[in-house]
Amino acid sequence: MRFPLPALAAALAIASPALAQSVEDTALAPTLPQATGYPVSADLRFDGGPGGGPEVARNTNSIFSSRGRAIGGPVDWTGFYVGGQLGVAFGDADFASSDESVIGGVTLGYDHDFGQWVLGGALDYDFTDIDIAPGSSLEEIFRLKVRAGPKIGRGLLYGTGGYAYADSDNMGDEDGWFIGGGYEYMVNDRWSVGGEVLYHEFDSFDGTGNDVDVTTVQVRATFRF
Repeated sequence: MRFPLPALAAALAIASPALAQSVEDTALAPTLPQATGYPVSADLRFDGGPGGGPEVARNTNSIFSSRGRAIGGPVDWTGFYVGGQLGVAFGDADFASSDESVIGGVTLGYDHDFGQWVLGGALDYDFTDIDIAPGSSLEEIFRLKVRAGPKIGRGLLYGTGGYAYADSDNMGDEDGWFIGGGYEYMVNDRWSVGGEVLYHEFDSFDGTGNDVDVTTVQVRATFRF
């Protein structure tokens, strides 16, 4: 039986535009690299614009987890935090020569993010052992602090100050004040690390006429919730 060549030619002429479009679409389709050896997590999604869905289409180019923004992009500092701090303290008192000691403790606070600026407050407790008179040492420092500063990427540069209370082993206690500053960096949506320098002043410690000054330099790590 002879094949109808005119019918075949007509069919090809009709189908050629569709075939050409199919070839063009295939050529334009992106070729994605295949990653091997890495686990796939359904808990992460990318915020790259409107294509990422209404819940993440903020154009921040961040990776999100079920607990919030996890990697990259701007951060929100609003919330409570608890953490620890450790460093060195330098003491100067009228009744003793200059002394230095290890200082460390805990902090509990709250920050509110206003966009470009952050305002917050915290309670600090530190232990130390600084000579302030013959046979007397400063053992504890409590702080009620306020801090504020601008956001710099994922970091926060801030100034701080407030009320300080110091207690000694056998020379009583004294109220005072402190001022200083620090820098804190948000590692991910839960943890931040930073450093802080504070100057404290306690005039006439427990009414003895012994003026005590303490400067502290500490590193900090906090968990935010």
